[in-house]
Amino acid sequence: MQVLKAFLPASDVHQYSSCYGRIGSPSFQCQHYRRRCRIRAPCCNEIFDCRHCHNEAMKLRHDIPRHEVNQVICSLCGTEQKVQQVCVNCGVCMGEYFCESCKLFDDDTSKKQYHCDGCGICRIGGCDNFFHCNKCRCCYSMLLKNSHPCVEGAMHHDCPVCCEYLFETRQDVIVLPCGHTIHKNCLKEMREHHQYACPICSKSVCDMSKVWEKYDREIAATPMPEAYLNKKVWILCNDCGKTSNVQFHVLAQKCPNCKSYNTRLTRG
Repeated sequence: MQVLKAFLPASDVHQYSSCYGRIGSPSFQCQHYRRRCRIRAPCCNEIFDCRHCHNEAMKLRHDIPRHEVNQVICSLCGTEQKVQQVCVNCGVCMGEYFCESCKLFDDDTSKKQYHCDGCGICRIGGCDNFFHCNKCRCCYSMLLKNSHPCVEGAMHHDCPVCCEYLFETRQDVIVLPCGHTIHKNCLKEMREHHQYACPICSKSVCDMSKVWEKYDREIAATPMPEAYLNKKVWILCNDCGKTSNVQFHVLAQKCPNCKSYNTRLTRG
């Protein structure tokens, strides 16, 4: 499994209590990143420190269309102007990192922000460390370039546990061995409740060999009544996808192909 910290939108990763400027050190109010401007939301014509401040204030009413922002207000002199990196009035740089497409300003360039044309938004972590998978339609670590299982639009769906949209989530995301994605914290919560199968495809999310060995011992120690000694059932293995006719046991049925107990009955 791979934690995709850097595939989060660049404006969505760290939270800050204040911003700083080159002229003095005024305390700006944005809680999400360092910048010296505010934005006028094109959807409601109101002024906010950033798009996240807007979305949090609006809650479920609507999200700001980030690419449609066209007016910013300099935090130093208060001049409202078209989106640009340097204030037309006082000349202050409103953000060391500036993306004209995403209307993103941020002074914390240690995040190594970059704009991904494939994703259509800014990411963090440095463009040399990530690649865009056209099938998954998202940026992944270079470590996964030749090894990750491609899933069509892998990030363009809600987390199967908490239902938050993963493509623009502000939380860490994990790629499961099956290629599906989930919040890291949601996967941790699943494990705490002894759930080890992908909520989407039911494949095991980790190495379960030790658990299967425990099943072997328990089944060997639990003989079935004579009436069930010759009972056979058809099973489908969630891990390898094979269908098999196996001996029935009340505890579980083992896949003869991959030795997994992550199986389901298809018919008796």
